[in-house]
Amino acid sequence: MIKYLTFISLFFVSWTGYSQEFSSRVWHKGWLVTMDGDTVHGDLKYDMEVNTIQILNENQKIQAYNSKKVMYVEFFDSVLKNYRKFYSIPYNVSYDFRAPILFEVLYEGPTTLLCREKIVVETDPYSQSYYGVSTVSRERVSLTYYFAFKSGEIVMYSGKKGELFTILDQRPDQIKEYIKKNRLDPNEVRDLIRIVAFYNSI
Repeated sequence: MIKYLTFISLFFVSWTGYSQEFSSRVWHKGWLVTMDGDTVHGDLKYDMEVNTIQILNENQKIQAYNSKKVMYVEFFDSVLKNYRKFYSIPYNVSYDFRAPILFEVLYEGPTTLLCREKIVVETDPYSQSYYGVSTVSRERVSLTYYFAFKSGEIVMYSGKKGELFTILDQRPDQIKEYIKKNRLDPNEVRDLIRIVAFYNSI
């Protein structure tokens, strides 16, 4: 299903904190492969929330592809300054409906770590002596993680440690010991990748 091994390091550092510029809102140099096997190069923009890729081709025309028409996307992220890879993979979007949607590959192996992103708005209260209590709204990128297995099954991970051991159910005691020994946080992207890599090695 997926052919490439991906370790993204700058990606994780860049997501911390709030940002005024988001990767999904700007154009990046890259290319995509369609379900028909055609390769299209150009500047592209992605939207994982609606599962579409726009690409400005060599003729300066914008073409839009939804996840049903795209197989693979690769680009150099002009905001995060690193390469990223997306696949369109069938997923149970509801109880009785399965459709291809866009996933980013964070780490690949017998058990593969995927993610999807969306921009969310958070409202933070703060105090101001003259005006009293007010609020400020900020946007940030929110990531949802998924585990993909060789069987083709894809399982969403909520971020709860107990759920992690249910999903990665082979030798959970070794995983717990590895997490404890290395002081890893399953809610941190870099640590989650280390956990998946260790899981694949045992």
